[in-house]
Amino acid sequence: MRIGVVFPQSEIGGDVGAVRAYGKRVEELGFGHVLAYDHVLGADPAVHQNWSGPYDVNTTFHEPMVLFGYLAALTSLELVTGIIILPQRQTALVAKQAAEVDILTGGKFRLGVGLGWNKVEYEALGQDFTTRGRRIDEQVPLLRRLWTELSLSFTGEFDQVTGAGLAPLPVQRPIPIWFGAQSAPAYRRVGRLADGWFPQVSPGPKLAEAKAAVDEAATSAGRDPAALGMEGRLSWQGDPEALADLAGQWREHGATHISINTMNAGLRTVDDHLAALETAAGVLLRPGM
Repeated sequence: MRIGVVFPQSEIGGDVGAVRAYGKRVEELGFGHVLAYDHVLGADPAVHQNWSGPYDVNTTFHEPMVLFGYLAALTSLELVTGIIILPQRQTALVAKQAAEVDILTGGKFRLGVGLGWNKVEYEALGQDFTTRGRRIDEQVPLLRRLWTELSLSFTGEFDQVTGAGLAPLPVQRPIPIWFGAQSAPAYRRVGRLADGWFPQVSPGPKLAEAKAAVDEAATSAGRDPAALGMEGRLSWQGDPEALADLAGQWREHGATHISINTMNAGLRTVDDHLAALETAAGVLLRPGM
């Protein structure tokens, strides 16, 4: 089971020195990957009355693809979007950006994607929130073609490519696409289309039920469920042994990867986040884990 960390998007601020220190120290501690969330814009609660989203205009978000270009120059970590809100972005541009990150990391990149929930963000990016499910179904096969074919033509409901292609192509052909999933339609989409997935439930009966739904959808699509990766997320609460126990539960449920999230734990500085990760590394990266 591969062990990484969640980049503390909403708590690291805009100081480039903090970003640099974080990436370098995570690698020194022995973690294998960094996963970053995505939001291009935050809504202003003063304008959008009764706003109930978990993030708003005051919440810090570094743009993942640009961030990863920077981290690729500083570390040899695998870099993971968890997740890019794919339907609100141009498919060909995502393909180009992902290919570039894959090249800069030497093939250590996973593109995690999802539908998103923020209508305000979709509107500002010029995309239709109501068609996002159909759009992502079309985008994923097109991305794979863009990463593996020198020239292609494609006509779909949302995208058209006429005799065009990317250069240079990525190292991984195609780049692995992972899905965030927390509903029955999403589980079916994972089984049909994904290389791996990020469950939004904790280990236990709900995760077992979700995994069974993913496996069934994969089998129905003629795919091998055992070939799908699964990454669990562990929230740091200050108790390293509890963290190790939760990691073991994820392993028992078949997780191939886990990542440690230090946000929302009362940590104030990048040094605080790194101190927590150092403690976590002491139990998670020890022999036998």
